[in-house]
Amino acid sequence: MNSSRMVIVTGLSGSGRSAALKSFEDTGYYCVDNLPLPLLEAFAAFAHGAPRAARSAIGLDVREKGFPEQFPALFTRFREAGRAVEMLFLEANDQALVRRFSETRRPHPLARGETPLLDGIRQEREALAAVRNLADRIIDTSDYTVHDLRQAIQLHYADSSGLRPLVTTIVTFGYKYGVPYNLDLLFDLRFLPNPHFVPDLKPLTGEDALVSRYVLDAPGSEEFLSRLQDFLAYLLPRYRSEGKSYLVIGFGCTGGRHRSVAVAQAMAERLRHAGHEVNVKHRDVGV
Repeated sequence: MNSSRMVIVTGLSGSGRSAALKSFEDTGYYCVDNLPLPLLEAFAAFAHGAPRAARSAIGLDVREKGFPEQFPALFTRFREAGRAVEMLFLEANDQALVRRFSETRRPHPLARGETPLLDGIRQEREALAAVRNLADRIIDTSDYTVHDLRQAIQLHYADSSGLRPLVTTIVTFGYKYGVPYNLDLLFDLRFLPNPHFVPDLKPLTGEDALVSRYVLDAPGSEEFLSRLQDFLAYLLPRYRSEGKSYLVIGFGCTGGRHRSVAVAQAMAERLRHAGHEVNVKHRDVGV
C-alpha cells in the first residue's frame, strides 16, 4: 500500500463522478466532494499529516468557478513539487449523457436558461479538454452500470487492506413464523430428521450437543454441509468482487429451534475456518 495517495476525481457532468467517489469511500479512501480550488493545497497538506486521509479522493468539476482555466496549472505544480497526486477523468458519449440527464431531470451546469442540453455537454467537453490531457487514467462510462464503475475503481485503486470484507450473517428461523424478509440466500432444512419428535430432545435447541449430534449425524447432513460449503466457497468471492458488503443466508426448519440452528452453527464454523467473517442469529430459538 502506498503511504500517501491522492486522487483527483473529475470529468464530464453525468459521467459518474459521485458514484465513483462513493466507491472510493467504500474502498477505504477519505473523500471530499466539491472542494474549492483555493483549498486544494491546504487539503493536501492536511492529508500528508493525517493517517486517516493518507489515501484520499477529491471530487472536482466544472461547477467550481475557474476550474477549467486554473486547475491544469495547479495540478502541474503539484506534480512538479513531487506530491503523490493523480487524476481520474470520467467521460461518456453524448448519447449516454443526454439519456442520464433526461432520466434524472437534473439540469446540466452549462445548459441552463435557453442553452440546449446537448450544447451544454459539448461546451463542457471542450472546456475540459486541457484537464483531460493531464489525466493519469480515463474511464469511459457510456456502457457502465454503477456496479461496473465500482469494480473499475476497486481494480485500479484498491489494495488488500482497502477492500472491506464481505460480512456474512446466517439467520435461522421457523417456517411456521414466516420467512425473514432480508435474505439473500435461503435453504430449507426440513428434509432432515426432526428432533421435535424425540421426547428427550424436544425441549432442547440446536445449540445443545445432543440435538446437534442428532441432526448432524443424520443421513444426508454431512453431504449437505459439504456441498453447501463448496457452493459458498465459489459464491462468496464473486459477491465480494461485485462490491457486496453484506450477505444474509437463511436456514429454515419447521420451528426454528433444532435443525436450522444445528446446521447454522456447523456451517458458520466451517466458513470461519476458511477465513470468512460470519455472524449467526437465531430468530426463533426462544419462541
